[in-house]
Amino acid sequence: MSIEKIMVVEDDLIVRKNLEAQLRQRRYDVAALSTLAQAQDYLSKDNFDLVFLDVRLPDGDGTELLKTIQQRAQKPLVVITTGFGTVESAVECMKNGAFDYLIKPFSAGQIAVTLKKADDFIQLLRVNHFLSQENEDEGFELLGSSAEMDSLRQLIRKVAPTQATVLIQGESGTGKELVARALYLQSSRADAPFIRVNCAAIPENLIESEFFGHEKGAFTGALNKREGRFELAHRGTILLDEISEISPGVQAKLLRVLQERELERVGGNRTIKVDVRVIATTNRNLEHSVEKKEFRQDLFFRLNVVPILIPPLRVHPEDVPLLAENFIHRFNRKHGVDARGFSNAALCALKNHSWPGNVRELQNVIERAVILCNAGGILETSHLGLSPTPPLAPATAEMPAGLCSPGALDPESDPSGFLSMSALEKRHIYAALDRSAGNRTHAAKILGISIRTLRNKLHEYHDAVPKTDQEAMAQD
Repeated sequence: MSIEKIMVVEDDLIVRKNLEAQLRQRRYDVAALSTLAQAQDYLSKDNFDLVFLDVRLPDGDGTELLKTIQQRAQKPLVVITTGFGTVESAVECMKNGAFDYLIKPFSAGQIAVTLKKADDFIQLLRVNHFLSQENEDEGFELLGSSAEMDSLRQLIRKVAPTQATVLIQGESGTGKELVARALYLQSSRADAPFIRVNCAAIPENLIESEFFGHEKGAFTGALNKREGRFELAHRGTILLDEISEISPGVQAKLLRVLQERELERVGGNRTIKVDVRVIATTNRNLEHSVEKKEFRQDLFFRLNVVPILIPPLRVHPEDVPLLAENFIHRFNRKHGVDARGFSNAALCALKNHSWPGNVRELQNVIERAVILCNAGGILETSHLGLSPTPPLAPATAEMPAGLCSPGALDPESDPSGFLSMSALEKRHIYAALDRSAGNRTHAAKILGISIRTLRNKLHEYHDAVPKTDQEAMAQD
């Protein structure tokens, strides 16, 4: 509920008591006052969401208070009430910032309509303010003609119209947020808010406030009441990105919201009902996290109503050329350049790369190449700047038809085609990660090394990637 605190400024006792009773019956927090002086005193001490303001009051004209309210940083919506309404006065009040204009006597139905309009308007303002602060890159479509992508799109079409909670799992860079947005846009809530929470980017001591909001004075720095992301997503969809990163304490509170669709703000004791569809994403294997007691089993079951697993790009490499061509067109428009496609060597390099950063890495590589390419030219391997990430197949395995020899593109191989020991080690590590579906703990066990040693090796390989690639992978 967007409206909570309402001020009624009305000198007629019967009208004031009647309006106060209607509002309290709807569970609003109401301050019923009879003079401008009382109203100014209350406004100096607290924030209100809505004010019913009479024009003729014992100590002045209500329209003067209307003008004063418009100067406040936290200004409530103002509904002017009067028993002497004219078109001219209504127009003047609306010019001065009034949200609505009611002529007494007004019915309970009129009050209900005004409250609904005000509640929807405040919700829209808060969502728009939140979205205006988001700094997200333009999303791309779910492109690809492979069987894997066809199956993914078919599953989205089936799940999107429902209200089911969805858990999207996949490696970093596979496009989990794109799948979430596709579910939202094809749902019955497509005209309602879509609120994203990056659980990995919010400090642990603030994530509860971000989820559920807080009351004024709930903690140091809480100068005003704030709605959480679940409230902003009311009647819409909330995306809990990288859900595996939240602490056990917040997991327990999140479970209640998913079960009961209700919450309390930090520092508050009022139960707030929310109507939201929940979509969660993670690049971890949550079943393994449950086994290791890092993630609540009951929360996992509550999230995993409809699981969607996004395949890594190396599983459907036939989509690489299509994606790359699409990215060329998009980045040509974005940067005002005119790259004309790929040389055979560049296309071969794209097909041969293992894409540990998935589609996000490919996107970043193509953007850099488009910028470096000469006007009207074609993209060469030198523009791509690909790091020598080896294919995940064993070094002696035959390459599929149409792909280049890995040794030809690997600077760590000598002219005879043999790989260096460091290159073999790197290839073996990537193969173990592939076999363990990206789970580092399992990969370390397969390799017979400690998890710390594996992390150090991956950091070494990561440092060899050009900086722009690192930044792209770090964002996901």
